[in-house]
Amino acid sequence: MSIFSGLFRSRDKPKNRVGGGWSFLFGGTTSGKVVNERTAMQTSAVYACVRILAESVAGLPLHVYERTANGSKSTKPSHPLYRLLHDEPNREMTSFVFRETLMSHLLLWGNAYAQIIRDGRGFPFAIYPLLPDRMAVDRNESGELVYTYQSDKGHIKLRRENVLHIPGLGFDGLIGYSPIAMAKNAVGLALATEDYGAAFFANGANPGGVLEHPGVIKPEQADRLRESWQSQFGGANAHKVAVLEEGLKFHQMSIPPEQAQFLETRKFQTNEIARIFRVPPHMVGDLEKSSFSNIEQQSLEFVKYTLDPWVVRWEQSLQQALILPSEKATIFIKFNLDGLLRGDYQSRMQGYSTGIQNGFMSVNDVRGLEDMNLLTAEEGGDLHFVNGNMVKLADVGAAYKPNETEDTS
Repeated sequence: MSIFSGLFRSRDKPKNRVGGGWSFLFGGTTSGKVVNERTAMQTSAVYACVRILAESVAGLPLHVYERTANGSKSTKPSHPLYRLLHDEPNREMTSFVFRETLMSHLLLWGNAYAQIIRDGRGFPFAIYPLLPDRMAVDRNESGELVYTYQSDKGHIKLRRENVLHIPGLGFDGLIGYSPIAMAKNAVGLALATEDYGAAFFANGANPGGVLEHPGVIKPEQADRLRESWQSQFGGANAHKVAVLEEGLKFHQMSIPPEQAQFLETRKFQTNEIARIFRVPPHMVGDLEKSSFSNIEQQSLEFVKYTLDPWVVRWEQSLQQALILPSEKATIFIKFNLDGLLRGDYQSRMQGYSTGIQNGFMSVNDVRGLEDMNLLTAEEGGDLHFVNGNMVKLADVGAAYKPNETEDTS
Protein backbone atom coordinates (compact mmCIF):
# COMPACT_ATOMS: atom_id res chain seq x y z
CA MET A 1 0.00 0.00 0.00
CA SER A 2 1.40 3.38 -1.01
CA ILE A 3 1.77 6.28 1.39
CA PHE A 4 -0.83 8.29 -0.56
CA SER A 5 -3.54 5.64 -0.23
CA GLY A 6 -2.96 5.61 3.51
CA LEU A 7 -3.24 9.38 3.73
CA PHE A 8 -6.34 9.91 1.66
CA ARG A 9 -8.49 6.86 2.33
CA SER A 10 -9.83 8.08 5.69
CA ARG A 11 -10.53 11.57 4.35
CA ASP A 12 -12.40 10.25 1.31
CA LYS A 13 -14.43 7.73 3.27
CA PRO A 14 -18.09 8.77 2.93
CA LYS A 15 -20.12 9.46 6.01
CA ASN A 16 -23.61 8.00 6.00
CA ARG A 17 -25.73 11.04 6.81
CA VAL A 18 -28.95 9.14 6.21
CA GLY A 19 -28.74 6.00 8.31
CA GLY A 20 -26.77 6.86 11.40
CA GLY A 21 -24.03 9.44 10.93
CA TRP A 22 -26.44 12.35 11.00
CA SER A 23 -29.27 10.92 13.06
CA PHE A 24 -28.59 13.50 15.76
CA LEU A 25 -30.08 16.14 13.48
CA PHE A 26 -33.51 14.58 13.92
CA GLY A 27 -35.77 14.29 16.91
CA GLY A 28 -36.34 17.26 19.20
CA THR A 29 -36.40 20.82 17.91
CA THR A 30 -36.56 24.23 19.54
CA SER A 31 -40.33 24.15 19.03
CA GLY A 32 -40.58 20.88 20.97
CA LYS A 33 -41.84 18.89 17.96
CA VAL A 34 -40.21 15.70 16.69
CA VAL A 35 -39.19 16.19 13.05
CA ASN A 36 -38.13 13.54 10.58
CA GLU A 37 -38.82 12.86 6.92
CA ARG A 38 -42.19 11.26 7.57
CA THR A 39 -43.53 13.69 10.18
CA ALA A 40 -42.44 16.59 7.97
CA MET A 41 -44.81 15.38 5.25
CA GLN A 42 -47.69 16.06 7.68
CA THR A 43 -47.01 19.75 7.12
CA SER A 44 -49.06 20.97 4.19
CA ALA A 45 -46.27 23.23 2.87
CA VAL A 46 -43.69 20.40 2.86
CA TYR A 47 -46.15 18.01 1.25
CA ALA A 48 -47.03 20.59 -1.42
CA CYS A 49 -43.38 21.39 -2.24
CA VAL A 50 -42.36 17.73 -2.44
CA ARG A 51 -45.37 16.89 -4.58
CA ILE A 52 -44.82 19.81 -6.97
CA LEU A 53 -41.15 19.00 -7.57
CA ALA A 54 -41.61 15.22 -7.70
CA GLU A 55 -44.50 15.40 -10.15
CA SER A 56 -42.75 18.01 -12.28
CA VAL A 57 -39.63 15.86 -12.73
CA ALA A 58 -41.71 12.70 -13.21
CA GLY A 59 -43.86 14.32 -15.90
CA LEU A 60 -41.00 15.61 -18.07
CA PRO A 61 -40.32 13.74 -21.33
CA LEU A 62 -37.19 11.60 -20.88
CA HIS A 63 -35.43 10.20 -23.95
CA VAL A 64 -32.24 8.43 -24.93
CA TYR A 65 -30.38 10.27 -27.71
CA GLU A 66 -27.57 9.43 -30.10
CA ARG A 67 -25.09 11.96 -31.44
CA THR A 68 -24.82 11.78 -35.22
CA ALA A 69 -21.78 12.41 -37.38
CA ASN A 70 -22.83 15.97 -38.31
CA GLY A 71 -23.10 17.00 -34.66
CA SER A 72 -26.88 16.82 -34.35
CA LYS A 73 -28.86 14.45 -32.13
CA SER A 74 -31.71 12.03 -32.68
CA THR A 75 -33.77 9.85 -30.36
CA LYS A 76 -32.80 6.17 -30.23
CA PRO A 77 -35.90 4.11 -29.36
CA SER A 78 -34.05 0.90 -30.17
CA HIS A 79 -31.63 1.35 -27.26
CA PRO A 80 -32.31 -0.96 -24.28
CA LEU A 81 -32.46 2.02 -21.90
CA TYR A 82 -35.16 3.82 -23.88
CA ARG A 83 -37.97 1.53 -22.73
CA LEU A 84 -36.74 1.55 -19.12
CA LEU A 85 -36.59 5.33 -18.81
CA HIS A 86 -39.44 6.31 -21.10
CA ASP A 87 -42.00 3.58 -20.33
CA GLU A 88 -41.37 1.27 -17.37
CA PRO A 89 -38.15 0.73 -15.38
CA ASN A 90 -39.53 -2.50 -13.92
CA ARG A 91 -42.63 -4.65 -14.09
CA GLU A 92 -44.15 -2.99 -11.03
CA MET A 93 -43.80 0.70 -11.91
CA THR A 94 -44.33 3.14 -14.71
CA SER A 95 -41.67 5.66 -15.55
CA PHE A 96 -43.73 8.42 -13.91
CA VAL A 97 -44.14 6.55 -10.61
CA PHE A 98 -40.48 5.51 -10.56
CA ARG A 99 -39.17 9.04 -11.05
CA GLU A 100 -41.75 10.49 -8.66
CA THR A 101 -40.63 8.03 -5.97
CA LEU A 102 -36.92 8.72 -6.40
CA MET A 103 -37.48 12.48 -6.52
CA SER A 104 -39.45 12.40 -3.26
CA HIS A 105 -36.59 10.44 -1.67
CA LEU A 106 -34.14 13.01 -2.96
CA LEU A 107 -36.15 15.93 -1.56
CA LEU A 108 -36.73 14.38 1.87
CA TRP A 109 -33.60 12.33 2.54
CA GLY A 110 -31.16 14.15 0.25
CA ASN A 111 -30.32 10.92 -1.61
CA ALA A 112 -32.09 8.64 -4.08
CA TYR A 113 -31.02 5.03 -4.64
CA ALA A 114 -32.10 2.34 -7.07
CA GLN A 115 -30.79 -1.15 -7.77
CA ILE A 116 -29.75 -1.84 -11.37
CA ILE A 117 -30.36 -5.34 -12.71
CA ARG A 118 -28.15 -6.07 -15.74
CA ASP A 119 -28.17 -8.75 -18.40
CA GLY A 120 -25.21 -10.79 -19.61
CA ARG A 121 -24.05 -7.98 -21.90
CA GLY A 122 -24.06 -5.46 -19.07
CA PHE A 123 -27.14 -3.55 -20.27
CA PRO A 124 -29.69 -2.66 -17.56
CA PHE A 125 -33.03 -4.42 -18.01
CA ALA A 126 -34.69 -3.43 -14.70
CA ILE A 127 -34.28 -0.66 -12.09
CA TYR A 128 -35.87 -0.88 -8.63
CA PRO A 129 -35.97 1.99 -6.09
CA LEU A 130 -34.39 1.49 -2.66
CA LEU A 131 -35.30 3.26 0.58
CA PRO A 132 -32.63 5.82 1.51
CA ASP A 133 -32.95 5.28 5.27
CA ARG A 134 -31.88 1.66 4.81
CA MET A 135 -28.79 2.40 2.72
CA ALA A 136 -25.24 2.83 4.00
CA VAL A 137 -22.30 3.93 1.85
CA ASP A 138 -18.71 2.98 2.60
CA ARG A 139 -15.41 2.05 0.95
CA ASN A 140 -13.81 -1.38 0.86
CA GLU A 141 -10.12 -2.09 1.34
CA SER A 142 -9.45 -1.25 -2.31
CA GLY A 143 -11.05 2.18 -1.94
CA GLU A 144 -14.10 1.31 -4.05
CA LEU A 145 -17.56 2.47 -3.03
CA VAL A 146 -19.76 -0.24 -1.54
CA TYR A 147 -23.47 0.16 -0.87
CA THR A 148 -24.99 -1.88 1.96
CA TYR A 149 -28.78 -2.18 1.98
CA GLN A 150 -30.67 -3.36 5.05
CA SER A 151 -33.49 -5.50 3.69
CA ASP A 152 -35.99 -7.63 5.59
CA LYS A 153 -33.75 -10.65 4.98
CA GLY A 154 -30.54 -9.03 6.22
CA HIS A 155 -27.78 -6.83 4.87
CA ILE A 156 -27.08 -6.93 1.13
CA LYS A 157 -23.89 -5.49 -0.32
CA LEU A 158 -24.19 -3.91 -3.77
CA ARG A 159 -21.36 -2.93 -6.08
CA ARG A 160 -21.12 0.60 -7.36
CA GLU A 161 -22.05 -0.36 -10.94
CA ASN A 162 -25.29 -1.94 -9.71
CA VAL A 163 -26.58 1.14 -7.90
CA LEU A 164 -28.12 4.28 -9.31
CA HIS A 165 -27.31 6.98 -6.75
CA ILE A 166 -28.56 10.55 -7.17
CA PRO A 167 -27.05 12.63 -4.34
CA GLY A 168 -28.38 15.99 -3.27
CA LEU A 169 -26.42 18.90 -1.81
CA GLY A 170 -23.48 17.66 0.25
CA PHE A 171 -19.98 18.58 1.31
CA ASP A 172 -18.05 15.56 0.04
CA GLY A 173 -19.74 15.03 -3.33
CA LEU A 174 -20.79 11.48 -2.41
CA ILE A 175 -23.64 11.72 0.09
CA GLY A 176 -26.32 14.41 0.16
CA TYR A 177 -27.72 16.12 3.21
CA SER A 178 -31.36 15.73 4.15
CA PRO A 179 -33.13 19.11 3.63
CA ILE A 180 -35.57 18.17 6.39
CA ALA A 181 -32.72 17.52 8.82
CA MET A 182 -30.97 20.78 7.98
CA ALA A 183 -34.20 22.81 8.33
CA LYS A 184 -35.78 20.84 11.18
CA ASN A 185 -36.50 23.92 13.30
CA ALA A 186 -38.44 25.63 10.50
CA VAL A 187 -40.49 22.48 9.91
CA GLY A 188 -40.94 21.98 13.67
CA LEU A 189 -42.33 25.49 14.07
CA ALA A 190 -44.80 24.85 11.25
CA LEU A 191 -45.93 21.65 12.99
CA ALA A 192 -46.25 23.49 16.30
CA THR A 193 -48.42 26.24 14.81
CA GLU A 194 -50.67 23.66 13.18
CA ASP A 195 -51.10 21.83 16.50
CA TYR A 196 -51.81 25.10 18.27
CA GLY A 197 -54.45 26.01 15.71
CA ALA A 198 -56.06 22.58 15.94
CA ALA A 199 -56.20 22.74 19.74
CA PHE A 200 -57.48 26.33 19.65
CA PHE A 201 -60.39 25.56 17.34
CA ALA A 202 -61.11 22.27 19.10
CA ASN A 203 -61.84 24.46 22.12
CA GLY A 204 -64.44 26.41 20.17
CA ALA A 205 -61.95 29.09 19.09
CA ASN A 206 -61.98 30.43 22.62
CA PRO A 207 -58.97 30.75 24.92
CA GLY A 208 -59.09 29.35 28.43
CA GLY A 209 -60.65 31.09 31.37
CA VAL A 210 -60.80 31.32 35.17
CA LEU A 211 -63.69 30.26 37.41
CA GLU A 212 -63.98 32.55 40.45
CA HIS A 213 -65.77 31.33 43.59
CA PRO A 214 -66.70 33.83 46.31
CA GLY A 215 -65.80 31.47 49.06
CA VAL A 216 -63.02 29.04 49.86
CA ILE A 217 -63.22 25.57 48.34
CA LYS A 218 -61.09 22.52 48.92
CA PRO A 219 -58.68 21.21 46.22
CA GLU A 220 -60.85 18.15 45.51
CA GLN A 221 -63.90 20.41 45.12
CA ALA A 222 -61.94 22.61 42.67
CA ASP A 223 -60.98 19.55 40.63
CA ARG A 224 -64.60 18.35 40.44
CA LEU A 225 -65.75 21.85 39.47
CA ARG A 226 -63.13 22.09 36.71
CA GLU A 227 -63.99 18.67 35.30
CA SER A 228 -67.70 19.43 35.41
CA TRP A 229 -67.18 22.71 33.57
CA GLN A 230 -65.01 21.15 30.87
CA SER A 231 -67.44 18.27 30.27
CA GLN A 232 -70.42 20.64 29.92
CA PHE A 233 -68.88 23.61 28.11
CA GLY A 234 -65.68 22.32 26.47
CA GLY A 235 -65.03 21.14 22.93
CA ALA A 236 -68.27 20.88 20.92
CA ASN A 237 -70.26 22.36 23.84
CA ALA A 238 -68.14 25.52 24.03
CA HIS A 239 -70.94 27.81 22.85
CA LYS A 240 -73.68 26.54 25.15
CA VAL A 241 -75.21 28.90 27.68
CA ALA A 242 -73.80 28.44 31.17
CA VAL A 243 -75.85 28.94 34.33
CA LEU A 244 -73.65 29.94 37.29
CA GLU A 245 -74.78 29.50 40.89
CA GLU A 246 -73.58 30.50 44.36
CA GLY A 247 -71.80 33.62 43.10
CA LEU A 248 -69.57 31.69 40.69
CA LYS A 249 -68.04 33.89 37.99
CA PHE A 250 -66.23 33.03 34.74
CA HIS A 251 -63.44 35.31 33.51
CA GLN A 252 -62.22 34.64 29.96
CA MET A 253 -58.48 34.97 29.41
CA SER A 254 -57.78 37.53 26.70
CA ILE A 255 -55.18 35.95 24.45
CA PRO A 256 -56.64 36.34 20.96
CA PRO A 257 -54.73 34.63 18.14
CA GLU A 258 -54.01 37.90 16.34
CA GLN A 259 -52.00 39.09 19.35
CA ALA A 260 -50.03 35.85 19.31
CA GLN A 261 -49.37 36.41 15.57
CA PHE A 262 -50.85 33.00 14.86
CA LEU A 263 -51.95 33.60 11.28
CA GLU A 264 -48.83 35.61 10.43
CA THR A 265 -46.63 32.85 11.82
CA ARG A 266 -48.37 30.19 9.73
CA LYS A 267 -48.01 32.31 6.59
CA PHE A 268 -44.35 33.01 7.29
CA GLN A 269 -43.59 29.33 7.86
CA THR A 270 -45.25 28.45 4.58
CA ASN A 271 -42.94 30.89 2.78
CA GLU A 272 -40.01 29.63 4.85
CA ILE A 273 -40.56 26.04 3.73
CA ALA A 274 -41.15 27.14 0.13
CA ARG A 275 -37.80 28.96 0.36
CA ILE A 276 -36.07 25.76 1.51
CA PHE A 277 -37.25 23.90 -1.60
CA ARG A 278 -36.96 27.01 -3.81
CA VAL A 279 -40.61 26.79 -4.85
CA PRO A 280 -42.46 30.04 -5.72
CA PRO A 281 -45.04 30.86 -3.01
CA HIS A 282 -47.88 31.03 -5.54
CA MET A 283 -47.35 27.34 -6.32
CA VAL A 284 -48.12 26.38 -2.71
CA GLY A 285 -51.21 28.58 -2.52
CA ASP A 286 -49.79 31.95 -1.39
CA LEU A 287 -50.96 34.45 -4.04
CA GLU A 288 -50.36 37.59 -1.96
CA LYS A 289 -47.50 38.86 -4.13
CA SER A 290 -48.61 37.30 -7.41
CA SER A 291 -50.57 38.94 -10.20
CA PHE A 292 -51.47 38.34 -13.82
CA SER A 293 -48.46 40.39 -14.86
CA ASN A 294 -45.77 38.45 -12.96
CA ILE A 295 -47.10 34.94 -12.34
CA GLU A 296 -45.97 33.70 -15.77
CA GLN A 297 -42.49 35.08 -15.14
CA GLN A 298 -42.40 33.37 -11.75
CA SER A 299 -43.36 30.08 -13.40
CA LEU A 300 -40.53 30.44 -15.93
CA GLU A 301 -38.11 31.23 -13.10
CA PHE A 302 -39.30 28.07 -11.35
CA VAL A 303 -38.27 26.03 -14.39
CA LYS A 304 -34.95 27.84 -14.81
CA TYR A 305 -33.74 28.15 -11.24
CA THR A 306 -35.53 25.29 -9.45
CA LEU A 307 -36.24 22.46 -11.88
CA ASP A 308 -33.22 22.84 -14.15
CA PRO A 309 -30.59 22.11 -11.43
CA TRP A 310 -32.52 19.01 -10.38
CA VAL A 311 -32.82 17.91 -14.02
CA VAL A 312 -29.08 18.28 -14.59
CA ARG A 313 -28.41 16.29 -11.41
CA TRP A 314 -30.72 13.53 -12.69
CA GLU A 315 -29.26 13.49 -16.20
CA GLN A 316 -25.66 13.23 -15.11
CA SER A 317 -26.39 10.53 -12.51
CA LEU A 318 -28.36 8.48 -15.05
CA GLN A 319 -25.61 8.95 -17.60
CA GLN A 320 -22.92 7.84 -15.17
CA ALA A 321 -24.75 4.79 -13.83
CA LEU A 322 -26.68 3.43 -16.83
CA ILE A 323 -24.69 4.19 -19.99
CA LEU A 324 -21.93 1.68 -20.73
CA PRO A 325 -18.40 3.15 -20.98
CA SER A 326 -18.18 2.08 -24.62
CA GLU A 327 -21.33 4.11 -25.46
CA LYS A 328 -20.75 7.32 -23.53
CA ALA A 329 -19.20 9.06 -26.54
CA THR A 330 -22.38 8.77 -28.61
CA ILE A 331 -25.32 7.91 -26.29
CA PHE A 332 -26.74 10.34 -23.74
CA ILE A 333 -29.91 10.83 -21.66
CA LYS A 334 -31.79 14.10 -21.58
CA PHE A 335 -35.02 15.55 -20.20
CA ASN A 336 -37.07 17.87 -22.39
CA LEU A 337 -37.99 21.15 -20.68
CA ASP A 338 -39.26 22.91 -23.80
CA GLY A 339 -42.90 22.35 -22.93
CA LEU A 340 -42.51 24.09 -19.56
CA LEU A 341 -40.55 27.01 -21.00
CA ARG A 342 -43.15 27.91 -23.59
CA GLY A 343 -44.96 31.17 -22.98
CA ASP A 344 -48.56 32.07 -23.79
CA TYR A 345 -50.05 31.36 -27.22
CA GLN A 346 -49.45 34.84 -28.66
CA SER A 347 -45.81 34.92 -27.54
CA ARG A 348 -45.19 31.46 -28.98
CA MET A 349 -46.68 32.39 -32.34
CA GLN A 350 -44.55 35.52 -32.53
CA GLY A 351 -41.44 33.52 -31.70
CA TYR A 352 -42.27 30.86 -34.28
CA SER A 353 -42.89 33.53 -36.92
CA THR A 354 -39.49 35.07 -36.22
CA GLY A 355 -37.83 31.65 -36.41
CA ILE A 356 -39.41 30.76 -39.75
CA GLN A 357 -38.73 34.15 -41.32
CA ASN A 358 -35.07 34.06 -40.32
CA GLY A 359 -34.45 30.51 -41.47
CA PHE A 360 -33.46 28.77 -38.23
CA MET A 361 -36.83 26.97 -37.93
CA SER A 362 -38.93 25.05 -40.44
CA VAL A 363 -42.69 24.59 -40.47
CA ASN A 364 -42.22 21.03 -39.21
CA ASP A 365 -40.04 22.29 -36.35
CA VAL A 366 -42.93 24.46 -35.20
CA ARG A 367 -45.55 21.77 -35.72
CA GLY A 368 -43.44 19.30 -33.74
CA LEU A 369 -43.20 21.71 -30.79
CA GLU A 370 -46.97 22.19 -30.88
CA ASP A 371 -47.64 18.41 -31.05
CA MET A 372 -49.13 18.67 -34.54
CA ASN A 373 -48.76 16.22 -37.41
CA LEU A 374 -45.74 16.95 -39.60
CA LEU A 375 -46.03 17.97 -43.24
CA THR A 376 -44.57 15.77 -45.95
CA ALA A 377 -41.56 16.70 -48.08
CA GLU A 378 -43.88 17.44 -51.01
CA GLU A 379 -45.75 19.92 -48.83
CA GLY A 380 -42.51 21.71 -47.97
CA GLY A 381 -42.61 21.05 -44.25
CA ASP A 382 -38.82 20.76 -43.87
CA LEU A 383 -37.88 23.78 -46.00
CA HIS A 384 -36.08 26.75 -44.45
CA PHE A 385 -36.75 30.27 -45.65
CA VAL A 386 -35.05 33.63 -45.25
CA ASN A 387 -36.05 37.16 -46.17
CA GLY A 388 -34.52 38.08 -49.56
CA ASN A 389 -34.33 41.82 -48.92
CA MET A 390 -31.39 41.50 -46.52
CA VAL A 391 -27.75 41.68 -47.73
CA LYS A 392 -24.38 41.92 -46.04
CA LEU A 393 -23.18 45.40 -45.21
CA ALA A 394 -20.05 44.87 -47.33
CA ASP A 395 -22.19 44.04 -50.36
CA VAL A 396 -24.28 47.20 -50.21
CA GLY A 397 -23.83 49.04 -53.55
CA ALA A 398 -21.81 46.22 -55.14
CA ALA A 399 -24.57 45.51 -57.63
CA TYR A 400 -24.62 49.11 -58.79
CA LYS A 401 -22.23 49.90 -61.66
CA PRO A 402 -22.25 53.50 -62.94
CA ASN A 403 -22.62 54.02 -66.71
CA GLU A 404 -19.53 54.95 -68.62
CA THR A 405 -21.25 58.08 -69.94
CA GLU A 406 -22.53 59.09 -66.51
CA ASP A 407 -20.69 61.97 -64.95
CA THR A 408 -19.48 60.82 -61.58
CA SER A 409 -17.65 64.02 -60.75
